[in-house]
Amino acid sequence: MIILVNARATKPKNRRFPLAILSIAAVLEGKEEYAVVDGNLDNHPERTIDQIVTESGVEVLALTVMPGPQMAASIPICRDFRRKHPKVPIVWGGYFPSLYADAALNAPYVDFAIRGPGEDTFQELLSALRGSRRFVGIAGLSYKDDFGLHVHNGERHMRSPNDFPWPPFHRLPSPERYILPTFLGRRTAVHHASMGCPFRCKFCGVVPVHDGRQKLEAPERTASILAHLKHEYSIDAVQFYDNNFFLNESHARAQAKALEPLGLRWWAEGRVDAVLRYSDDTLHAIRRAGAKMIFFGAESGSDRVLKAMDKRITSAQTLQLAGRIRQFDIVPEFSFVFGNPDDPESDTRDNIQFIRRIKRLNPDAEIIVQHYVPTPHPDGMYGNVEGKITFPRTPEEWASERWYNFTIRHDPRLPWLPRRVKNRIDNFELVISSRWPTVQDIYLPRWGRAALKALSSWRYLLGFYDWPLELEWAQRVISLRKPRLESL
Repeated sequence: MIILVNARATKPKNRRFPLAILSIAAVLEGKEEYAVVDGNLDNHPERTIDQIVTESGVEVLALTVMPGPQMAASIPICRDFRRKHPKVPIVWGGYFPSLYADAALNAPYVDFAIRGPGEDTFQELLSALRGSRRFVGIAGLSYKDDFGLHVHNGERHMRSPNDFPWPPFHRLPSPERYILPTFLGRRTAVHHASMGCPFRCKFCGVVPVHDGRQKLEAPERTASILAHLKHEYSIDAVQFYDNNFFLNESHARAQAKALEPLGLRWWAEGRVDAVLRYSDDTLHAIRRAGAKMIFFGAESGSDRVLKAMDKRITSAQTLQLAGRIRQFDIVPEFSFVFGNPDDPESDTRDNIQFIRRIKRLNPDAEIIVQHYVPTPHPDGMYGNVEGKITFPRTPEEWASERWYNFTIRHDPRLPWLPRRVKNRIDNFELVISSRWPTVQDIYLPRWGRAALKALSSWRYLLGFYDWPLELEWAQRVISLRKPRLESL
């Protein structure tokens, strides 16, 4: 029996289909005996694993591991399993081992780390564990040799989603428990219609995982999978988890045509420059197909900073898109990375001023404020911070309070970000999220929305963000939802 584990990564209200684990399950379906354990659904995954082992035995324990909450939750699961089954291989895949393979392998309970796409690598690893091939030739695999030294094989080339079977949703313990209400609809599902991204932004952790490549799912396949979910589980909305949903206009039009008959409302991520190039006809088609909100990485209001990021957009393009997209009744959600390492103070000031310009053009625009937190990058990290920061060497160190807060951007303690500047960033986020509570917060009562707006309006009008104690208190009482923190 192969046990596939999705350790807890989010609160129950934010639980979604574990797409990473399902992608591995899809290539095992009909070939291998496997079981799926999801910590987002199961409060006692160790007990469930024990039960599976007792009933069916175990050949491999494999986990998908994202940095942050999921990585921290994976540690006790693996420790417990290794103690009980010391000879059974444990495999980590996903973003954490893709970015920090050596740190993963430094754990005594991790035997193999899969970097990048895992479908083919995991199947080849199974063959090697069964003696039919050697580990050394498996692309995308990192492992410990007989002397305990780390071996990192060459990279795995990405294949199209069309090359693999559909996710086997029916193999989840309770598929219907992943269909939950959001601002999009009462029964929202999630889906990947592509993998990767062709751009190489220097602050982005996706680049080292997919090496600036993207593969698209055929629009007909996307529509077929969503039609299946609508038929089987009565979904009425979907969140697309693609890193870049809108790659080119012809594909976007074909996608819109395929999705429109389904009558679903949806959210997706796109690039400012790509969507800005689309014709009015294409944008109307996207809206008719159900697009309610599109997330855009605006990142900065400074063209100098955007160039340093290798973002390949301009601030003028962001402003143009913010104004233009209003006529299509699509809400833009703009994300900004605060804290340029060269001059975090002026960077913060420039971004605040730029966001205020966006809000004047489009008051409905949603704003996501992020602290810049570096991740390894093949082209050099944004801000030239090599040597200024040393990443942890073990999962336990990553799970410590200091590095956990770094990962979730709560209190990253960056050597180039003075406390007063971080406080200004946080205070601005508090003011703007109170002045314009997100439409994604379906549980915020009308009185709470009105109260937050009333308390924060004078601050935003005057540009006074310091010491917002009344807003801190109000948000604790009202429990405002923040999209940036929804997975925590």
